[in-house]
Amino acid sequence: MSSEHKKGSVFVVSGPSGAGKSTLAKKAVEFFPDLTFSISYTTRKPRAGDVDGVDYHFVSAEEFDKMVESGAFLEYATVHGKSYGTSGVELSKVIDRGGNVILDIDVQGAALIRNALSTGEHGMDAVFIFVLPPSIEECRERLKKRANLSEDELSKRMKTAVEEIKRAEEYDFVIVNDGLNEAFCEFQAVIEGKKSETKEKWAGLKGRYGL
Repeated sequence: MSSEHKKGSVFVVSGPSGAGKSTLAKKAVEFFPDLTFSISYTTRKPRAGDVDGVDYHFVSAEEFDKMVESGAFLEYATVHGKSYGTSGVELSKVIDRGGNVILDIDVQGAALIRNALSTGEHGMDAVFIFVLPPSIEECRERLKKRANLSEDELSKRMKTAVEEIKRAEEYDFVIVNDGLNEAFCEFQAVIEGKKSETKEKWAGLKGRYGL
């Protein structure tokens, strides 16, 4: 008697700078043995300590362009002259063997992945998680502590953060990082499939962010 092989899942995590999404994603990878980070393709040169196939797949600009032309990427972007992309084939390989993959990605990249997967041709689904700071004021304070930013740079970062927060309603789950342990318990519940709330929570949170 044979049983159907269970596929893995894709978890897409976004949130403004200062929300703590990367910290939660890293804790999740450390906690769940079958959860790994998606490894992006990039045209940037390896830095000291970078390992090809572990930190990134390092490719030439020509190779990257060929992958774009062949439709290999679920999403890709160019930042400061260097290109980065998420391969649909690489994700499929992992989830087809039952592994789970997490992507720590901005709202633009998440939207591209959502659109790419909506066609069904990639044969995978994704869970979209948005991590929020407890308030706009706390987001500002976290950024001030984390980076040596001028007031102008801080204002630009905060403007971007507010625009990103407005898009939280596009996600399946919202998690307020008002304390790392509590936020991770929620994050863990989403990954384990034990959390079931969608838009209602965000509807009640909008006022907190002036939206």
